[in-house]
Amino acid sequence: MSNDRKADADAPTLAAIADGFVGARRQGRALPGFPGDIPDDLVTAYRVQDMAIARWPDRVVGWKVGFIAPERRDVSGDERLLGPIFARQLQMTTGSQSVFEVFGGGFGAVEAEYVLRVDEDVPGDKTEWTPEEAAAVLSTLFVGMEVASSPLATINQLGPRVVVSDFGNNNGLVMGAEIPAWTERSDASLTCTTWIDGRQVGQGGATTLPGGLRAAFAFALARSARRGRPLKAGDLIATGNATGIHDILPGQQARIDFDGHGSIECLATAAAPKDEGDWRA
Repeated sequence: MSNDRKADADAPTLAAIADGFVGARRQGRALPGFPGDIPDDLVTAYRVQDMAIARWPDRVVGWKVGFIAPERRDVSGDERLLGPIFARQLQMTTGSQSVFEVFGGGFGAVEAEYVLRVDEDVPGDKTEWTPEEAAAVLSTLFVGMEVASSPLATINQLGPRVVVSDFGNNNGLVMGAEIPAWTERSDASLTCTTWIDGRQVGQGGATTLPGGLRAAFAFALARSARRGRPLKAGDLIATGNATGIHDILPGQQARIDFDGHGSIECLATAAAPKDEGDWRA
């Protein structure tokens, strides 16, 4: 069977997976298991993700980057993965407490993030990027917090093909202060600490990211272009967890202190069902 014919034959199965995740997210409910057969590879998982993006009543404003452990990589060779960040799940904070949603009975966590805003369109036909080339792209760096949450409690245990299938395990992004002149800084100068309910749960910074900020940015540029979604001015890239992945439950409070660049404080709440009116501008 040709690749095109196989893709056509697989489409209904992949669409059912996308429908399962999108339906659960819109209803604010947990899933008892993966809604179908896990995709064979990351390329197929991205097909599921693209179908889910098309079904989600919002626009993509950026991408989260997640690291893939060497033993969990597939034939693509990708060492990282992408998941969409949507406009209505993006919050800007000026220091007051923000509120975010995690799926009760599913997976919920927070991650300290260094977030890049791309400030110019990049070439759509450039599919390979070095960290040095990525750093030369006009961009601005901010502190941030990713809301890592999925209706599927076992999403991270099941691995990267499952994570990619469900929006990269993303359910929002909170952004804080700008870090000026980031390309002139060393990764070692960017440090942060994460607290949940007043207890320190993680410490690290940009050097926690394998290869650093520039390597994560280079991956986002390359994989986005290969997917036919080259980055545009205004796109956001959450470069990866800087202190770890920290489980959180509804009712708990997270605080991330970015040394020299302020803090982000957020309260977790249980995801609520969404109706059409919730998505209208």
